[in-house]
Amino acid sequence: MSRCIRSFNGKQPKVPESAFVDESAAVIGDVVLGEDASVWPQVSVRGDLLNITIGRGTNIQDLSTLHTTEYPKDSGEGSPLIIGDEVTVGHGVILHGCEIKNNCLIGMGSIVLDNSIIEPWVFLGAGSLVPPGKVLESGYLYVGSPVKKIRPITENERKIIKENAEHYVKVKNRYKAEG
Repeated sequence: MSRCIRSFNGKQPKVPESAFVDESAAVIGDVVLGEDASVWPQVSVRGDLLNITIGRGTNIQDLSTLHTTEYPKDSGEGSPLIIGDEVTVGHGVILHGCEIKNNCLIGMGSIVLDNSIIEPWVFLGAGSLVPPGKVLESGYLYVGSPVKKIRPITENERKIIKENAEHYVKVKNRYKAEG
């Protein structure tokens, strides 16, 4: 077992053969990666309290931090982290005890907090803050700190979301081919 993918408290991460985890990333404990998912340099995916699920074809880019909230403490209850399929999580993002549904783009440096839900086809601008419990409605661009709904996403933005996820699967495959 790689030092970057390790068990904690009896829970071993589930990483399919088609997924990619960079050797400088840390994937710990109760974590499930989908087929073709990728976890890039210096990402921390810490499933030490509750489960973290990363969907098929989803990419978690450099320096991002993924964690959960257990409350009450030591109860096994709280807010897991669930990320759907074909999601791009930009560089330096913090995702904490939230749910991101399929086909979203989470801009660089954004923070998404406990019990918030990002519905499918949301484009979250760089540096945005999604407060606890906030629901971002499907099909919109959101930006700001705290986040504000700006406008419906365009067909071109939908294409960008889809192409980003597809591109990272290709890049992941090139990294895997080089060993």
